[in-house]
Amino acid sequence: MTKFIIKRLFYGALVLLGVVIVVFLLFNVLPGDPARMMLGMRADQASIDAINKDLGRDKPLSIQFCMYLNDLSPLSVHNDVDPDHYLYLSHEKYGDPWKLFHISKTKVVVLKTPYLRRSYQTKRKVSEIISETLPETAVLAFTSIILASFFGILLGILCAIKKNTWVDQLSLVFAVLGMSGPQFFVGLIFAWLFGYVLTDYTGLNAVGSLFTADDYGNGEYLDLKNLVLPALTLGLRPLAIIVQLTRSSLLDVLSQDFIRTAKAKGLSKFTVIFKHALKNALNPVITAISGWFAGLMAGAVFVESIFAWKGIGKEVVEALDKYDFPVVMGTVLVAAVIFVAINIIVDIVYGFLDPRIRVQ
Repeated sequence: MTKFIIKRLFYGALVLLGVVIVVFLLFNVLPGDPARMMLGMRADQASIDAINKDLGRDKPLSIQFCMYLNDLSPLSVHNDVDPDHYLYLSHEKYGDPWKLFHISKTKVVVLKTPYLRRSYQTKRKVSEIISETLPETAVLAFTSIILASFFGILLGILCAIKKNTWVDQLSLVFAVLGMSGPQFFVGLIFAWLFGYVLTDYTGLNAVGSLFTADDYGNGEYLDLKNLVLPALTLGLRPLAIIVQLTRSSLLDVLSQDFIRTAKAKGLSKFTVIFKHALKNALNPVITAISGWFAGLMAGAVFVESIFAWKGIGKEVVEALDKYDFPVVMGTVLVAAVIFVAINIIVDIVYGFLDPRIRVQ
């Protein structure tokens, strides 16, 4: 089992390294001068050169990439003597890292939190921006996947039981519509219909946020009604997929010999389905749910923008609009870490549950 876990962690690290390389190259070949974005178009050349030196953009691209990796890595090498060195251990950037050991008179290996650079516009650390917005995105994604999983599995069971009836056919139409509808289009329709046309009946507001300080004074009250529309919009596609996946997986299990044996013993239909068939049919469904949860954490950009949900997706849109590349790069990397971590956890859990997976 240890070998299996190490292999999964190694593959995850390779994926993250690939993401870092792609993100770095992509945002370093785009046009635009970060120094002018930070100082304005009337900035003098000396100030621009000073900012570019601080960002490391006066170095060759290979050196810039090594600096970026060094900033992201928890274990990194820094110069703790020369403030002008491009690897200088600045407490303003890295906080209070733990110095492990020296590898030369000026170079030291330190243990630190990853440094995701600073915003070009606000000068704030990207890690601080993400730590403020990520919890709200997590609330939205978690609510969406819970709703999609609960109702998707129930509808999938119902469709399997009512195979080839009007219920089954209607679910197929719903699944096709749910999977083919773009989230930004569905979000606009939901916001217009439930948050504007029917707002007197639903009590929902098309523009909501996680906390409603105007209504509750201190802003520490979770207003669940503002969570409904974005959660439904974000969970519609995984709901449609879970319905069809549960239906097909359950029908496949119901056709196996041990189910026929259970029926021959006189067990009730409820017992056969929920005690014997369902637990064997949910493995692919759980895999899909875990993948979708990671995807929702990373893909809530349009939904958060439509419903003014102050999460990480809305922050990315605003950063792209202002060419604030460090914020975009940081959020992409955090989303990649979340996606890889969830998939590794699911693989390890499956490895414990099914020894055949460890062999593969």
